[in-house]
Amino acid sequence: MEAIQQTPNTAKRVFFLNPPSFEGFDGGAGSRYQAKREVSSFWYPTWLAQAAALCPASRLVDAPVDGLTPEDTVRAAGGFDVLVIFTSTPGLKNDAQLAGLFREAYPRMRIGMVGPHCTVLPQETLEQCPALDFVARGEFDYTIAEIAEGKPLPEVAGISYRSSGAIHHNQDRPPISDMDALPSVLDVYKRDLQIEKYYIGYLLHPYLSVYTGRGCAGRCSFCLWPQTIGGRTYRTRSPENVIAEMARARDMFPQVKEFFFDDDTFTAQLDRAEQIAAGLKGLGITWSCSSRANVSEKTLALMKASGLRCIMVGIESGSDAILRAIRKGITTQQAREFMKACRKLGIITHATFSVGLPGETKDTISQTIEFAKEIDPDTIQVSIATPYPGTEFYEQAVANNWLVRNSLVADDGAQQVAIAYDNLSGQEIFDAVETIYNKFYFRPRPILRIVGTMIRDKDVCRRRLREAREFFGFMHDRKINKNKKTA
Repeated sequence: MEAIQQTPNTAKRVFFLNPPSFEGFDGGAGSRYQAKREVSSFWYPTWLAQAAALCPASRLVDAPVDGLTPEDTVRAAGGFDVLVIFTSTPGLKNDAQLAGLFREAYPRMRIGMVGPHCTVLPQETLEQCPALDFVARGEFDYTIAEIAEGKPLPEVAGISYRSSGAIHHNQDRPPISDMDALPSVLDVYKRDLQIEKYYIGYLLHPYLSVYTGRGCAGRCSFCLWPQTIGGRTYRTRSPENVIAEMARARDMFPQVKEFFFDDDTFTAQLDRAEQIAAGLKGLGITWSCSSRANVSEKTLALMKASGLRCIMVGIESGSDAILRAIRKGITTQQAREFMKACRKLGIITHATFSVGLPGETKDTISQTIEFAKEIDPDTIQVSIATPYPGTEFYEQAVANNWLVRNSLVADDGAQQVAIAYDNLSGQEIFDAVETIYNKFYFRPRPILRIVGTMIRDKDVCRRRLREAREFFGFMHDRKINKNKKTA
């Protein structure tokens, strides 16, 4: 299929789409977790919103949040010239079929995909999706803006495209250096999204999330975004820019109860984090962020005094050997001190753990269980370690024959075990997720915490009851799927 030739400097209407997916799938344009969660949650499609903000004649549709079917999204795109679909490794098959529906309905529409999978496997993505004209590699903000302006595809840096039956790969686009030059996503949020539909279990509702920077200087071998789109350098907006945007966000969205800084590691530059905190203090907002477990009590106290309520922190494992193997950059002792400081200051913590990282054994799983109970975060998330293409973990898995299947999620979008080790089977990794949840939550302290929040707030009570139903339903379905596979 030949690419459609367009005239330069002719503005195009761009339809940005976070596509329909598995029910409850949390792997879209604003989530780093590429699978269905135990409790339904929706992250903002911030990456798409940022690109949409650069295209005046644009619309952003978040199909999973709005409950739209593929047919709904095709109808909604009538009159647009360019379609940009955010895809992921687990969702590519469905997204390719969806692109085919758009091609049938709008033969003249220029259709492209963006996201980590396109960045790592552009040739394969175009081969698997015959309806596509192009895929954007890496950061796609200015890439899509140029296509929207009518720039011919051979002249657009950072894309791979189809022309006359052949696939061509243009030169890479350099990472964005001036983050302050990017327009705010707030206007796109206001125009296209209904923020009350977005919720995360550990954040107040309604919440609103933004990025204050991209990339992460951490060297974690398993983390998808820094190794594909974001990069290993933390490129940031200035504290003044962030503070001004948050003042505007407070006024634009008075119903928001909590603002979340969704950077890979918001606290990576401690001086900057403290400057932003100081500026937020006068705004009177409640906010939360992501962090590594290496922030001092002094900095945490400054952040708390400025309105910080909750920190999402990646702990991953209770084994120092595993933390070294994945180059996490923290130790269990640092995590102990960090969690102790947060508890002392009254900062809520949501800790994430991964099961099945290189070096995992039955003993290290037991260590993680005991460590999680010891540091006692307010809430936890337990994931199966998944080797996504483009990560060092994936390369290790291929080199060491750890891969046991290519499909990373089941037909319902739930995580599947893609790896196994000589001394730890895939089934043991799968079972460990439920074991950790049970051992952590079915203790007096977590139960009393949850019940306490439900008693104090009726809205929280309703949310926790819904989340409990979803959690136990998810675990029940998980058990059924396991029994089917082992029967």
